[in-house]
This record gives sequence, C-alpha cells and structure tokens, in this order.
Amino acid sequence: MEQNIITINENELTFEPGETILEIAQRNKIDIPTLCHLKNTIPTTTCKICLVEIKGESELVESCATKAKQDMIIFTESSKVIKVRQKNISRLLASGNHNCAIRDFDTMDWTSFQMDVLKSDGKDDLCPVWGDCELQDLAYRYQVKTRGMPLNGCKYETERANPFIIRDFSRCILCGRCVKACKVILVNNAIEFGYNDEDPKIIARDDAPLKDSDCVFCGECIQVCPVGALVPDKAYRDGRFTDTKKVRTTCSFCGVGCQIDLFVQDNKIVKIDGADSDLPPNNGSLCVKGRFGYEFVASSERLTKPLIKKDGKQVEASWDEALDLVAQKFSSIKEEFGPDSQGVFTSARITNEDNYVAQKFTRAVLKTNNIDHCARL
Repeated sequence: MEQNIITINENELTFEPGETILEIAQRNKIDIPTLCHLKNTIPTTTCKICLVEIKGESELVESCATKAKQDMIIFTESSKVIKVRQKNISRLLASGNHNCAIRDFDTMDWTSFQMDVLKSDGKDDLCPVWGDCELQDLAYRYQVKTRGMPLNGCKYETERANPFIIRDFSRCILCGRCVKACKVILVNNAIEFGYNDEDPKIIARDDAPLKDSDCVFCGECIQVCPVGALVPDKAYRDGRFTDTKKVRTTCSFCGVGCQIDLFVQDNKIVKIDGADSDLPPNNGSLCVKGRFGYEFVASSERLTKPLIKKDGKQVEASWDEALDLVAQKFSSIKEEFGPDSQGVFTSARITNEDNYVAQKFTRAVLKTNNIDHCARL
C-alpha cells in the first residue's frame, strides 16, 4: 500500500489524509511556533506565527490550517519564514503593555513606559508572567526588536472584580485561545470576541465582569493564555524565581479522578494546572475546585495535634487518648440512643480513599447510614 509522504526540513514523514502540516510536525517533534493554535479546535490563523514555506509556492502558509499533500516539501525556519515571523512577533509586542523584550526606546521613553505599566498593573514588580510567557520566549528566540510601540495604548482597564482571575486587556494579543477553550473545550460559552470593528476586546456577556456572566471560573482560559492577559488572582507569580517542583497527582475533590499538576514551592502548593491534554479522564481541563481549591492544604488553621475538652477547655492530647475518648463516646451514645442517633460529616477536601473508609466505618461500625459531606472549596 502506497504511503502518503511529506518532507519537513529534509525529514520524510508519513501522514494521514486530512492532517495539517502543524499536526504532522508536532507528532514528529518538529517545532513550529504558534500563539493562537489550540489542539482539538478549529484554527483561527490570527497570530500568523506558524507560517511555513512550501517549495514552489510564492506565499507562506499557515501550518495550522494547511492540509498536507503528497510530496510537499516544507521549510519551517527558512530566511523568508524567519523574516515574516519576526515582523509578526513585533506586531504582537506592539499591541499592548508587553514590558519584557528587547526595545529600541531611548532611556527616557523606556523608563516612562515601565512606570506607566507598573501603575497599570497596580504592582511594583515585573509582568506577572515574566519568564513564563510564550510571546516573550519567541521575542528572545527570534531576537525581535520592537519600534514605535504605543505607551499604554490599551483603552480597557484591568478587571480584578472577581476572586479568581485577573483580566489584563493591555497584554491581550487577541489570539482567541481563551475563547476556543471556553466555547469548544469546556462548552461554557462565557466569553467571545467583541467590538470587532474598532478596539477589539474579549468580552463576557454584554461586556460584563466575569462575576456577572456565565463564567464558572474553571480557569481553562488561564491555562491556555500564551501571555499575561489572564492570570490567577493568587501569589504564585510573586515567587516566580523560587525553585518550583511539578508533581503529578489525582484531584481529590470528587470521584472523577482528574489528573493534575501541582506546582510546589518550599513544600507549599502555589498553583494547579490540568495535566497533559491527552491524559484522561479530564484531558487537561479542570473545574474551579480542582484548579483553585488548594490553599487549605497549607492553612495555618489546620490542626496538627488532637484536641479534647477538659474542664470546659480544649487541650492537646495524644492520639491514643483522643481516639479512646471518641470510641467511648460513640459506644455510649449508640447504646443509649441507638445507631441512628449518630452521623458522620466528611469533606471534599480529603481524598476519595479517606471518604470511602469514613462511609465503611459509619455503616459497618456505627451501624447507620447517616453520612454526608461538605463540598466547599
């Protein structure tokens, strides 16, 4: 059977009918940069970063939207591609408060720009995603120098009127990833492109704050945003230069078994992302609890030793003393008032295994079905 063959950077590769150049490249670990592409969604071709050159054709094409054809010969880093890619990166850098990359400002203009950005951010620090920004990475990779960038050119103020997500429109490059993640991946339909004719903006319902829209604060938009336009309203980026360990684990908030990546600094969880987009059952997506419900883990209010009440006051006790007292109380109440006089209250904050043991204890030992849980963050 004859195979479909395409050549990318002198590598002969097989492909299936309907595959795009970008899909073939990614499958074969050939890097074609892109800022607007989102896996399992329809290409929008807005960023123009994934352009490649096809031998024999005069115009560059978007690799995310161009289907492979037999015997195509493609160059992903030709001089023509790099020149256009640099121009498009420069255009995106010039679209807002991207105070990170190489500039051609003189000293006074650069200082003025930085001061205005810090004022807009409401912080005395760098961009919240400095060092973790795809646009910044590309600017350094292709040595882009931006000329004539407007100083604080965005007319929309940063939105902080919700407990989870900061929306900094001055850093939005209108790539559309967040919209595709919300509409196609999560099917929440909370955000969309607005004001397309003039000063475009990603808006929620009637340009309302997220808290007054259909947003469920799953944070999928944060995870796919390639720049600093969407960041969690948490302290994670304040410790961006602290050693961070990534730990793969299973979310404990419900029984679905979502795979998550914990970002840990100094033995404290500072951020949670959905694991690999190809990893079931959640394929990289999370709910609001799974993504943002972690601060209780390191809470200073957590008990580290058992407490029992003596003479009307709670005092520290050993585990043996506390467990003996609890067993005695359970037994006496059950004997005097019957098993259904008791109940157990568990939590979504503990693991599924712990909740399973709690229900077994309730039914097998206490002899009652009175068990419930609290599902709060």
